[in-house]
Amino acid sequence: MEPILQLESARLLLRQWRDEDLPAFAAMCADPQVMRYFPAPLSRLQSAALIGRIRGHFAEHGFGLWALERKDTGAFIGFTGLGVVGFDAPFTPATEIGWRLAREHWGLGYASEAAWTALRCGFDRLALDEVVSFTTDTNMPSQKVMQAIGMHHDSADDFEHPKLACDHPLRHHVLYRITREQWLQTLHG
Repeated sequence: MEPILQLESARLLLRQWRDEDLPAFAAMCADPQVMRYFPAPLSRLQSAALIGRIRGHFAEHGFGLWALERKDTGAFIGFTGLGVVGFDAPFTPATEIGWRLAREHWGLGYASEAAWTALRCGFDRLALDEVVSFTTDTNMPSQKVMQAIGMHHDSADDFEHPKLACDHPLRHHVLYRITREQWLQTLHG
C-alpha cells in the first residue's frame, strides 16, 4: 500500500516528519505537563528514537502518527494519527488513534480537529472496521477528545496496561471504541 503522507483539516496539516521537527518535538516530550499521563518525560534522544519508530510504522503500514502543523503559522504543534497496537490485550489486534500536543496549543480544538481527520482517513481510505483509543483513567482531557470524535466507552473493556508495572499508578486504562457504522451515524446523524 502506498503510504498516506499527508492529510489536511481546516486549520491543520497532518504531514510526514521532518528532521527540523526534532527540537520542538523534544521540548514538547520533555514538558512534565504534556507527559503527566505517561510514565516519564522523554529525553531528546528518546524523542528522536520515537520519530524513528513513527517513520518505521509508516514504512511498514502506510499510515501512522502524522506531525501536526498549523496552517496559519507553519508551527509544529504535536502529532495525531493511527497506529497498530503494539501489545497483547483483550481488544487486540487493533488500530488505535492517538495525539499529543504542545501545551501552548491546548484548548483550541486542534486535538479533536486532527483526530477527526485521522479517523476519517482510517474509515474512508484504510477501510478499517473499528478504531480504538486508550489512556489512563485519570486523563480526562484525552477522554474528552475521544468523546468529541464519537468514540464510546464501556467499563467492561478497561484494562491494565501490560507495559507498566503492576503497582504503577498509571497502569489502569480506559478503552474507547468507534466502529465504521458508528462513525457514519455521527456523520449523518
